[in-house]
Amino acid sequence: MKYAVLLPVAAGVTADPAWIGAYVRHAEACGFESVGAVEHAVVASGYSSVYPYDTSGKMELADDLDIPDPLDLLAFLAGQTSRIGLATGVLVLPNHHPVVLAKRLATIDALSGGRLRLVVGMGWMREEVEACGADFDSRGRRADEQLQVLRKLWADTAPEGATHDGEFFQFKGAMSYPKPVQEGGVPIHVGGHTKAAARRAGRYGDGLQPLGVAGDELKALIALMREEAEKNDRDPDALELTLGHTFAGITPEKSEKLAARGASRLVLRGNPTTDLNEAKDELSACAERLGLA
Repeated sequence: MKYAVLLPVAAGVTADPAWIGAYVRHAEACGFESVGAVEHAVVASGYSSVYPYDTSGKMELADDLDIPDPLDLLAFLAGQTSRIGLATGVLVLPNHHPVVLAKRLATIDALSGGRLRLVVGMGWMREEVEACGADFDSRGRRADEQLQVLRKLWADTAPEGATHDGEFFQFKGAMSYPKPVQEGGVPIHVGGHTKAAARRAGRYGDGLQPLGVAGDELKALIALMREEAEKNDRDPDALELTLGHTFAGITPEKSEKLAARGASRLVLRGNPTTDLNEAKDELSACAERLGLA
């Protein structure tokens, strides 16, 4: 099992360079596999969109909370560390033009020595997606095409370059360098709670990160991802499953149970605190309990 850390955005500390740098260096020293950074390009005050992961319909984050750009944050943390993986969790894909995104992701992967993992979502806040210039209702079709564009631009297509002629994006002879360090490009995982997310992971992704699902619903999404992979001549056994848990609640026994359900990674979240020593102690206690290096 791989253990990742969700950066504590709710504490309002992820834009504090000294705080977040020290926190992630400690996570690396504790032996955690990676850290994950969330995204909201904007949060509309008084939004009417329904947050799907809480019965209130509202996310727990304040509208005016510091939420730094995840890719800029991960690039900063790449320079602060040497081993720990760097992940989005999740990147709101409709907010980004895939040609520019391909270059940004490849650059981080190259400069970090191949430590980047991309976890994408379709976005639930209509106001945010529309503010970024995308049509909310067609974002699923657009996302499928975006993932194809990323793969094409990361592939070695020299000297002709990459060509794409789709519904949303078109280019010819595009040369995008540097390429990602990782063979096959930056791993792409799909986050979400819907059947569409599971199918997207099976067709285009390297894994699935289900959000807010468990039990039979989770089993059905995993089965759907594997079925879609087979339909597209992809190896379902090569796809990773990432689940969420808490620092306080995870134990080796619970980890074993989640591994038996197919999980290969757990993203752990802690209690939001601005006290750096308290946050580091939480990392240390969890790492010791799980037997990490």
